[in-house]
Amino acid sequence: MAAAIILILLVILGAPLFAIIATSALIGFHGDEIDLSVIAIEIYRIVDTPVLLAIPLFTFAGYVLGESKASERLVRLTDALLGWMPGGLAVVSLLACAFFTALTGASGATIIALGAILYPAMKQAGYTERFNLGLITSSGSLGLLFPPSIALILYGVIAQQMDLEESVAIDDLFIAGLLPGILMLALLIAWSMYKSVGDRIPTTEFDAGKLVSALRESVWEIPLPIIMIVGIYTGYIAVSEAAAVAVLYVLIVDVVILREIKIRQLPSIMRDSMVLVGGVLIILGVSLASTNYMIDAEIPSKLFEFIREHIDSKLTFLMLLNIFLLLLGMTLDVFSALVIIVPLTLPIAVGYGIHPIHFGIIFLANMQIGYFTPPVGMNLFIASYRFNKPVTELYYATIPFMLILFIAVLIITYWPALTMTLLDLRGI
Repeated sequence: MAAAIILILLVILGAPLFAIIATSALIGFHGDEIDLSVIAIEIYRIVDTPVLLAIPLFTFAGYVLGESKASERLVRLTDALLGWMPGGLAVVSLLACAFFTALTGASGATIIALGAILYPAMKQAGYTERFNLGLITSSGSLGLLFPPSIALILYGVIAQQMDLEESVAIDDLFIAGLLPGILMLALLIAWSMYKSVGDRIPTTEFDAGKLVSALRESVWEIPLPIIMIVGIYTGYIAVSEAAAVAVLYVLIVDVVILREIKIRQLPSIMRDSMVLVGGVLIILGVSLASTNYMIDAEIPSKLFEFIREHIDSKLTFLMLLNIFLLLLGMTLDVFSALVIIVPLTLPIAVGYGIHPIHFGIIFLANMQIGYFTPPVGMNLFIASYRFNKPVTELYYATIPFMLILFIAVLIITYWPALTMTLLDLRGI
């Protein structure tokens, strides 16, 4: 009881998340009369996780791309390719935001960086204010399921520490996220095209010259995702090696060849990116200690037995899981949610016969929606600040997109073959 009171006081006083997690682990181990040095040992375990190198490297590469003019070239290229379609600019916005979030790992950064380009362009093209706000706000988190998503890597690292019977390799997660991510994108693209036709948004003629010019401008950005995807999926390069290649590539292109990033800017970019990485890693480190205590205390198995007494159906469990994760996504950022909730919920899901890779995709798909679910989704407030609009206006704007993506989440949840088919074909 005293321990619970201490933790509640820490939350009320606004203590950092890592301090609350670490305190809970300290109290738990102390109560079981276990030497507290075990916490330092658990934190040190992350040093022995080679794939963890990918997180700071991919994050730094994403920040460098964010500071360059890569986002503008990406929008011009996709517009030249797809601008002639009904709802072409809306489709461009969705694809550009998904791709940019996958690279940077930050949905808020996508809204801020691409919103400045896409919002006025869509407004000028004749799209309604509400549709513009809803699309950009909701598409800011679409890249979480596409490589090289930092969230997918972090989930894999956490799952690997839990000694599950099924393996959870990072490259398998990248493959598993492809079809669910494409489904979410496809549904939003279909809705955007339908709305564009209904609102009689004019299309532009396909211009081969414009496409050639956009391809020429993006000649240095185009090879990067190809190298990453082909290299990882074919097994020629590991995830951590792909991250190192990405950093080297963007530094050569943006600093040496294009010269859009000055050498004197690199220290500040490194600092900003590593602040994010440092926050993730310190939370991950103490959460491993907390997870170890929970496993020793058999908390996940006891929680599973309690839930099993009240919920017999796997389908019912999955529905309640989706609701819980949506609420979680509104209140926590994806990295905090992963390190706090996955150690508790993953063993329960496995107990219901859910593959840990499928569970990870369900988890992140819900997090994508939670980012802009009213009333407190994080992206709602970022978009409200970015576009200088009342947050209530963002509530109404995002509802259609939220409902469409919730349908996608239900399909992902109840049709595991969508997630696992590519892995089955690969022989996993």
